[in-house]
Amino acid sequence: MQLKFKFENFEQYFVDLLHGRRRGRFDLSLLDLLFVASRFYRAVVMFRIWLYESRIIRNRSIGCLVVSIGNLSCGGTGKTPVVEVFARSISAKGRKVAILSRGYRSKPRSLGEKLAHMFSKGKIELPPKVVSDGQNLLLDYTYSGDEPYMLASNLPNVDVLVDKDRVKSGLYAIDNFGTDVLIMDDGFQYLRLRPHINIVLVDSTDPFGNGHVLPRGMLREPVRNIKRADYIFLTKSDGGHRLLHLKKFLRRYNRRAEIIECCHRPKYLEMVYNKSCRLELTALKGAKVAAISAIACPASFEAFLCSLGAELVAQKHYADHHSYTQQEMIDFVNTAKASGADYIVTTEKDAVRVPRLDRVDVPMYFLRIEIDILSGRENFDQCISRICFL
Repeated sequence: MQLKFKFENFEQYFVDLLHGRRRGRFDLSLLDLLFVASRFYRAVVMFRIWLYESRIIRNRSIGCLVVSIGNLSCGGTGKTPVVEVFARSISAKGRKVAILSRGYRSKPRSLGEKLAHMFSKGKIELPPKVVSDGQNLLLDYTYSGDEPYMLASNLPNVDVLVDKDRVKSGLYAIDNFGTDVLIMDDGFQYLRLRPHINIVLVDSTDPFGNGHVLPRGMLREPVRNIKRADYIFLTKSDGGHRLLHLKKFLRRYNRRAEIIECCHRPKYLEMVYNKSCRLELTALKGAKVAAISAIACPASFEAFLCSLGAELVAQKHYADHHSYTQQEMIDFVNTAKASGADYIVTTEKDAVRVPRLDRVDVPMYFLRIEIDILSGRENFDQCISRICFL
């Protein structure tokens, strides 16, 4: 537990450093070193891509339509709701859909499980974790990761599998569930499995951070690599004219991709421990709210609450994907109560990581967010049709 907190503290320091929130002498010297390291990282990334493009290393086709949904940057683009709307739309057209996730920060299988599999099946390689078989939830968030669990909870008739090897999990889905459309969650950098359609998300409020690749910036690969995208989703859009400049910039690197603007729109409040209990968003107008989150961009979540008329009386942030302890939640409930909060509100992704408490003195809800297409609806419909009829 102590090691986890040290890692999260280091992660938060790193994020603050890259966003210019730390300007000490040591911090500035460290940034210079990170810049040099980022040059090496960039070279390695581009060389790896060249190996695949030159067919020196061959990627795999596995006899099934593959849709990759990913981004250039590390987190914060609002990818999970976009994956959900694609899976829901494709499934509604009658296709058998499976989502392939790497299960970031999911709990690995124990040595006992590995040995039991090896002796019972005679195979060393373990099958992927099946979070949902389309009918039942089979794993909790600790074994699946919070995002796969959230997707599995919200998507009936969609299979959700977790494994770092997306080729293996894709083949498993085809063989065991009759899948005919695979969605690779966070798949833009996963080059082993060849996608038929590449969808890239760009956060319109902060498209590329400081423009540097890791570890000097938050980009996983250079911006010019967006040329591989077939569709570009501008997330968190407000439909403003300032996006014209972003679109022109993107067109410098990709002239063929369709560009679709979407926003993450709040829909309702749902009680964390009782999904049958919902509140309309009007309940937030004039309400005192204590907000707690462990996501990449807590400012966006809190801005939603303020825009809906809430008064934030207490706020708490943790590192992205943080697993809350009971004591942390008890402490925050007490803080909320002392602040006179009417509600505690968190995100849907956080809600799956909140431990059950025997007593909650302030009602605790999560904010349900869904995707709305602002412009390019015909391009989105065309994309769904293309997937369903390929």
